[in-house]
Amino acid sequence: MAASALALGSEGRRQLRRALQGRKWLWALSTREYSSVTGQRNIEKVLVANRGEIACRVMRTARKMGVKSVAVYSEADQNSMHVAMADEAYCIGPAPSQQSYLSMEKIMQVAKNSAAQAIHPGYGFLSENTEFAELCNQEGIIFIGPPSSAIRDMGIKSTSKAIMSAAGVPVVEGYHGEEQSDRFLEEQARRIGYPVMIKAVRGGGGKGMRIAFTEKEFQEQLESARREAKKSFNDDAMLIEKFVDNPRHIEVQVFGDQHGNAVYLFERDCSVQRRHQKIIEEAPGPGIKPEVRRKVGEAAVRAAKAVNYVGAGTVEFIMDSAHNFYFMEMNTRLQVEHPVTEMVTGTDLVEWQLKVAAGEKIPLTQEEIVLNGHAFEARIYAEDPDNNFMPGAGPLLHLSTPPADSCTRIETGVRQGDEVSIHYDPMIAKLVVWAEDRPAALKKLRYCLQQYNIVGLSTNVDFLLNLSAHPEFEAGNVHTNFIPQHHSELFPPKRSVSKMTLCQAALGLILKEKLVTDTFRLQTEDKFSPFASSSGRRINVPYVRNMILLDNEKNVNIAVQYNHDGSYDMQIEDQFFHVSGCLSREDDIEYIRCSVNGVVYQSKLVVLDTAIYLFSSESHEKIDLPVPKYLTSTSSGGGHSGAVAPMTGTVDKVFVKPGDKVQVGDSLVVMTAMKMEHTIRAPKAGIIKKVLYQEGSQVNRHAPLVELAEED
Repeated sequence: MAASALALGSEGRRQLRRALQGRKWLWALSTREYSSVTGQRNIEKVLVANRGEIACRVMRTARKMGVKSVAVYSEADQNSMHVAMADEAYCIGPAPSQQSYLSMEKIMQVAKNSAAQAIHPGYGFLSENTEFAELCNQEGIIFIGPPSSAIRDMGIKSTSKAIMSAAGVPVVEGYHGEEQSDRFLEEQARRIGYPVMIKAVRGGGGKGMRIAFTEKEFQEQLESARREAKKSFNDDAMLIEKFVDNPRHIEVQVFGDQHGNAVYLFERDCSVQRRHQKIIEEAPGPGIKPEVRRKVGEAAVRAAKAVNYVGAGTVEFIMDSAHNFYFMEMNTRLQVEHPVTEMVTGTDLVEWQLKVAAGEKIPLTQEEIVLNGHAFEARIYAEDPDNNFMPGAGPLLHLSTPPADSCTRIETGVRQGDEVSIHYDPMIAKLVVWAEDRPAALKKLRYCLQQYNIVGLSTNVDFLLNLSAHPEFEAGNVHTNFIPQHHSELFPPKRSVSKMTLCQAALGLILKEKLVTDTFRLQTEDKFSPFASSSGRRINVPYVRNMILLDNEKNVNIAVQYNHDGSYDMQIEDQFFHVSGCLSREDDIEYIRCSVNGVVYQSKLVVLDTAIYLFSSESHEKIDLPVPKYLTSTSSGGGHSGAVAPMTGTVDKVFVKPGDKVQVGDSLVVMTAMKMEHTIRAPKAGIIKKVLYQEGSQVNRHAPLVELAEED
């Protein structure tokens, strides 16, 4: 099909796209070498100035188009997936992004050394950096993004609001001026009326953004937003806006070219968020009528044309319950959630970026862009939802995913055995699904989430399953306050592990133990093994052993009788179970098939020193194993009276010193991890006895930060 498409010419390919408005061709068209475009700037090699899943995403399209890719990587990423995918790879410095991925000079030097004609910045890092876009232009290297003027105008929120107002795009009431004194901003917040949103004038991704619900907390939230903005964008200027309660977050994908054309590729709903960051997105927005869809799309195009936009961009709006929409900001780059737009429009936006950057026109006109079906994207993060979504880090000891196909995409930059680093964003992958309508797509999303199994660190997979199964989410009643509003349903109390599951876990341990013993016996031919007779043949000796598993930190005793026929009788409290089963392997994944009192179960099985994991189509279960006494006896013992680190990270600011008196909730320490700032507060009133870490120190999760003594 691809070969025939090449011979059709431009109009023929457009007709073929319309005729094949389905899934099978999604990544199949446009396979000619990109450098063959006549009269345009050739792009035969592109440097990807990013890491992780977006770097891999860009490289896949580059490879499809016959364009070579160049990777850059920090010392922490030398064995990463994006380095392995690239045609060339260059180390650009230590792990901290300021010394590597944010170093314009190092990246530009690699571009010159590798003879790359273009640089794709991905998202984050340098993607919305005006100076970097200008540096590329000065060096004669194509920056795959908009003109630096558009980045500058849209990157400063106060400027963007003024431009949008002049272009006839609705904006939210607020203060976007240059006066930045704390007192003046507090006066503006009082004028606008609480609650207010405090936002960094630069950047995005939820960084430098806080809500002040009352005047009492305004100053603390302002200072926190300033610190985070300074760290992320090197600019702590703020704007104040009226906070719209329970709004929807709607964003429109726009695309412009160097010939003055601009189109929209419909909207995405990104309302469900935590920490002001998106967690699940969908296209199109649920419940949005065609007339509203057209109006918000046309408003987004007006916004793009107002700044002579070129390339991929996103115009973000908040929408109230009456479907009135107001401009929030414009992201002058490719968005994390762009795959849902690709799935419902049958496009490859990275391919469009490369074409437009080289001087071609947008591949489709507005009339040719057709909305087809429904798509969801779920962001899978290394984080602990039960601990306020604190980001985590660690090894991916086990990683198995649903199979990718024309309706399912796994956008990732990690593999089993890789490490999720504390230095970068904690996103592990994006799971993207498509179906003919929203109910079918949601059903597929839940099915695929059940197949996404990770061991080694905390993830939000189970939370995403709870979220996607919530009746209000299923009905499309989404808004930015969705998670707090439905907190009790989304975070149900931990339930006890069923006795049937405990039997499966016990059998898994026994079978793994037996497998190790059999392997050892075969390797050593140990005639004295208790599992071998003097003739070398196995014998079965009925006997009973006691096992202990943990059910939510509660010891569960299991009496196991080994039977002559290879089955087992298990007793848990006053209940008896007849258990049998076997292990099998498929594609390096171990499965256990288990019969408990005649009911057959099949699950993926992962056994570690500390826990047993059982993954099935019905549930994800973790059964902990008791920690040996010789290990617990070496712990700090007696607990810690004070504040501990909720995650691994860096101490950014210390507010207290020994001898200070504090009350419950007072700020003690600010930590940063995974590019996010977290304030650690006093768990009780008292006197600071000791501050254990200085500003700039690296701290492990659960490490004591501040010791507190009760006041006499």
